[in-house]
Amino acid sequence: MIYRVRHTTRYAYGGTVDLAAHMLHLRPRDLPFQRVISAAVTTQPGASHRRDGLDHFGNPVTWLFIEAPHAGFEVTAEAEVEVRFPDPPAAGATLPWERVAALARAGGPGAWQAAEYRFDSPMCPALPEAGAYAAGSFPPGRPVLAGLLDLNARIRADFQFRAGVTDLSTPIAEVLRRREGVCQDFTHLMISGLRALGLPARYSSGYIRTRPPPGQERRRGADQSHAWVGAWLGPEQAWVDLDPTNGVVVRDEHVLLGWGRDYGDISPVRGVMLGGGDHGLWIGVDLEPIREEAATGR
Repeated sequence: MIYRVRHTTRYAYGGTVDLAAHMLHLRPRDLPFQRVISAAVTTQPGASHRRDGLDHFGNPVTWLFIEAPHAGFEVTAEAEVEVRFPDPPAAGATLPWERVAALARAGGPGAWQAAEYRFDSPMCPALPEAGAYAAGSFPPGRPVLAGLLDLNARIRADFQFRAGVTDLSTPIAEVLRRREGVCQDFTHLMISGLRALGLPARYSSGYIRTRPPPGQERRRGADQSHAWVGAWLGPEQAWVDLDPTNGVVVRDEHVLLGWGRDYGDISPVRGVMLGGGDHGLWIGVDLEPIREEAATGR
């Protein structure tokens, strides 16, 4: 599947901003299952200084500095991406979940990169309440992917997608109590529960195709950015991507920007400013399929 992505973020400030520094995670990540054909980021006003590179997690990142006074800021990211996530292994062929947790805890070859996703992060601590909820999917000896698929489906069934009832500061415990929220909430909840069980899990940021082909179910998610979970299956089978908002394994409906421990590591636009006061924010995302791949068999 090949997609064209256009992501626009627009800020209108209550006063003049004299200086600003921004960090942008808006260029898709090149991976064996995701080929970035083209990608560009433009801003208005233009940057006085700009640098493109990689962050700690290997994600593309753009740092820019604006030294001219300005009353608004607009950033537009455009990309063409070919994507096809690999099919997961047979659930019954994956390791028992306790073994995966033990391997992550021990670290060493094949596990050290996953081990950092076992620990609390600022927006995603390993809450005991989330662990108790997740534990229902992980009885003793269950293959790890079988447990992950069950938990993914349970969150889809137990929680209502509802925009506007939570924000980025809403605690995971509050999402558990309310049983409603948006993709960031459900992703943080699932990660928190898995970490409480000792299983590495990371926060994946990107986009989802919410307007499906004729006859297929519309996916849950705002036409903005989307989030899902990367879960570790062990050193041999590595990672699988799961979307608890929709209860699906990620395959060819998602475009990945990057991953981190939680939303704070991979926020699309983040910055500091001198001046500005209150501000208004508008975000628009278009994810348009350019070509349906016959090889997908769909």
